[in-house]
Amino acid sequence: MAERPRLPDLRAADDPLRARALELELAARPLEPDAAEREVIRGAVVEYVERFLHELPERLTYDADKRPAKRLRDLPIGTEPPSIDALLRMIDECVIHPGILPSSGGHLGYIPGGGLYTSALGDYIAAVTNEYAGIRFAGPGSVEMENLVLDWMAELVGYPAGSGGNHTSGGSIANLIAVVTARDAHGLEAKDFSRAVVYLTSHAHHCFDKALRIAGLGECVRRMVPLDDGYKMIPAELDRAIREDRESGLRPWLVMASAGTTDVGAIDPLPELGPIAREHGLWFHVDAAYGGFFALVDECRPRLAGMELSDTIVLDPHKGLFLPYGSGAVLARDRVAMARAHAYHAHYMQDTVAEESREIGSPAELSPELTKHFRGLRVWLPLLLHGIAPFSACLEEKLFLARYFHREVQRLGFEVGPEPELTVVTYRWVPEEGAANAFNRALIEEIHQDGRVFLSSTMLDETFVLRLAPLAFRTHLDTIDLTLEILREKVRKLEQEGAGVSRQTT
Repeated sequence: MAERPRLPDLRAADDPLRARALELELAARPLEPDAAEREVIRGAVVEYVERFLHELPERLTYDADKRPAKRLRDLPIGTEPPSIDALLRMIDECVIHPGILPSSGGHLGYIPGGGLYTSALGDYIAAVTNEYAGIRFAGPGSVEMENLVLDWMAELVGYPAGSGGNHTSGGSIANLIAVVTARDAHGLEAKDFSRAVVYLTSHAHHCFDKALRIAGLGECVRRMVPLDDGYKMIPAELDRAIREDRESGLRPWLVMASAGTTDVGAIDPLPELGPIAREHGLWFHVDAAYGGFFALVDECRPRLAGMELSDTIVLDPHKGLFLPYGSGAVLARDRVAMARAHAYHAHYMQDTVAEESREIGSPAELSPELTKHFRGLRVWLPLLLHGIAPFSACLEEKLFLARYFHREVQRLGFEVGPEPELTVVTYRWVPEEGAANAFNRALIEEIHQDGRVFLSSTMLDETFVLRLAPLAFRTHLDTIDLTLEILREKVRKLEQEGAGVSRQTT
């Protein structure tokens, strides 16, 4: 490989401006390591990653000791640069170890995803090339790739040609984009906000309320539509609430439904809710961040019918496609409506106007972001490299793992919630003596202290319940069997430490 060209002799420079510029260029040279230096750094990083992946099955999924994180401050920015090996050790000990290990198959809490290796390679290429994916004029290939992936998602949910969307950092920003699009499409102005009504359920994701506030809609009326026994929105109650609000002089505006709630994994009856929203002239938004990609599984497609009726929909590839965090998406049936809400122009970008006006489709026209990471490559590369079949199989596997756990945890003596519609299972232990809520709080704490798997909890009608949510691509049958064994072990321990063993766990 050719060596770098040598800098001119600074002593020979007779222009002080040139001399200083050349001097500073020399001082900045460490920012551009040569091939040999890159090999050393890259080799250390790759070696660490390979060791991490090799050791991953034996690592704790949750380390309750958070103290190592503070040690990052022992090496303040601006000190003498340490070696790459020293920095990697610090990353491993202070960042990777404490708290949840999201890449672990034992991550069974919240709605886990994964971190596909091939997706990380896409990120590596995107970061090294620094390809700009905000405006088609500057990055036609990157924008085309992002739109191609979004078109595939739109086809998956049943949207027609002419739809559009945006790759986001996750469901929170995606929901914000959808709220702003709906606000402007319905012509809501500040004077209308206190009369505008949003219809959702108590199981809607909390990021939706946050999106309303950020969008200036904190004064909106939030109408909580009642749930049925499966924690799904009741269509008749939605229709009744809309009619009553309109008769009382309010302005019904937005219906927010879920295709896979975080608490229990419920899918609202979208085929019934969509027509109600349309009949009353309301914007119909579906949060399918968790459940949307289950449309890749033949068995699940009928359960997700009605996604195509939405005006906007959110999906999270970092959930159902197992990609690294920072992979969300929002789609709009009418991309012009999304552009009207988000497109802005500046004089210094006038060179882009002619090209952008020919076709709406640049990410900057459809979201709050102008500068953005080239997220599309991290989605496109694994989809093309692996094909769709492994993703479908992995999602279907998780459905069966959830059903298996639902059956087996009952055999241990646990009380369970509804048969899982997707991959969330709710369950709790009911002791013969003492408060069940307190016992289950103690049980989840024991599991967190153990750390071999990570489970989470939630409240359902004032009842403290445990949740299991297998969705990480590294979660397999052996993980579920281990979880069942840990539950058996911890229940026995807690009951022996209490009033004695009051119930068998076999």
